Amino acid sequence: MKAARLATLKIFALAFLLVGLAGLIASATISTYYLEVMPQRPIPEKLQVVPRSIHGVTVYQTKEKDRDLSVVEYASVGIFLVGLTLSAIYLEKWGSMQVPAGEEKESELAEDLQ
Repeated sequence: MKAARLATLKIFALAFLLVGLAGLIASATISTYYLEVMPQRPIPEKLQVVPRSIHGVTVYQTKEKDRDLSVVEYASVGIFLVGLTLSAIYLEKWGSMQVPAGEEKESELAEDLQ
C-alpha cells in the first residue's frame, strides 16, 4: 500500500475514533443532565412517561428525548467501531510495510561476518 493511501487511512481512522469518542462523551453528559433535571416519577401532563435508567435511578422523559438520546448513543458507538476497524486495518497495513524482523537480523549477521 502506498504511503499516501496509508496516511489517508490513518487520518480517517483517527477522525472516526475522535468523533465517536466525542459522541460518547456528549451522550454521557446528556444522561447526567437528564438525571439532574428529569422527574423520577411519570408526569403524564408533560408526556414524560418513558422510563430511562441512569446510574440505577429511573427518570421519566418524553418519547422524543428518549429517541434523540438513543440515536446519539447508538450512532456514537457505531462511528467509534468504524474507527476501531479502520485503525486495525491501518496497523495491519503499516506493519506489513515495515522490514520483517528476520530479514533485518540476516543483514546484520552478513555485515558482522564480513
